Amino acid sequence: MLRSRSRFVRSWITAAVVGSVLVGCGSSSGESASGKAKPAAKTEVTVEPIKAAAELTDTNGTKISLKGEPERIVCLFGLCDDILTELGIVPTATNNALLAHPDFLGEEKAKEVDVIPGGFIAPEVEAILSHKPDLVIGLGDTHGKLAPALKGATTFWAMQPETWEDSVGYLRNVAALTGRTAEGEKAEKTFRTKLAAAEKIPSEKTALVIYGSDENFGVATPEGDVAASLFPKIANYPWKSRGVEGSYSLEEILAQGVDVLFVETMSFGEADGKLSEKLADNPLWGKIPAVRHGDVHEVNAEVWAKGRGTRSLGIVLDEATAALR
Repeated sequence: MLRSRSRFVRSWITAAVVGSVLVGCGSSSGESASGKAKPAAKTEVTVEPIKAAAELTDTNGTKISLKGEPERIVCLFGLCDDILTELGIVPTATNNALLAHPDFLGEEKAKEVDVIPGGFIAPEVEAILSHKPDLVIGLGDTHGKLAPALKGATTFWAMQPETWEDSVGYLRNVAALTGRTAEGEKAEKTFRTKLAAAEKIPSEKTALVIYGSDENFGVATPEGDVAASLFPKIANYPWKSRGVEGSYSLEEILAQGVDVLFVETMSFGEADGKLSEKLADNPLWGKIPAVRHGDVHEVNAEVWAKGRGTRSLGIVLDEATAALR
């Protein structure tokens, strides 16, 4: 069974999951979906000052040390691009499409950023090093295997965000290492303020976020999915991780009476249709209240699933709260 989106990516390539099951993702076990979710703690809006540093222990306990402020940064996953954009930095190279979003660089400016061949799963080491990076940032459980090949040539930073708090922590870490402390504080303040405002008027509707390609799709749970970690604050979101072996049946999802459904179509090649359209022939899918009432929202997976940072999460909040009204 799937454990997180990055593991979903690998599973997507090699196997298919039965279409009548939605897989619960996350990094820790939890209770089954039942009843109303417990109210989440209120978001603190106050932002602690960020101090510039050449070395630090990041939000996940990894020690990072640089000789100076990095000027050439290569991004191997969306959180890196998100953070750099928040700090006013353009990555030297990237391997995802987040920068083309109009709330980031936009299509034209994004074309000026070199693309690392090999895609998200297997970015080419030689191509990475050809940019002479001071820093390479990747997703730990996907790109950690690159560390030996990059050792000695550059600094590799493996991040592993699972909640919005993790993403804010990484934003602060990068702001400290790049000397963009004021920009980091401003970005954090903007996001916290938006989240605090949204949680003051939570929706009573039951929401669900799913992601996938066709038959291989999963339920995003707050324990290990950054965007989903926002939902207990703004809606009834009863989905809890059941660990590596856990899953949700469509019958269970039907029992929860999902009012608003957000769908992230994950594509790793040529576009081949929306996930919600592919599921339309499933009779159980058609019985979900959100589907019956036309409250299914196909969202931008680059932002919702891959972005993970404060700018992406701000967009998620805007779109989610509008749909949940």
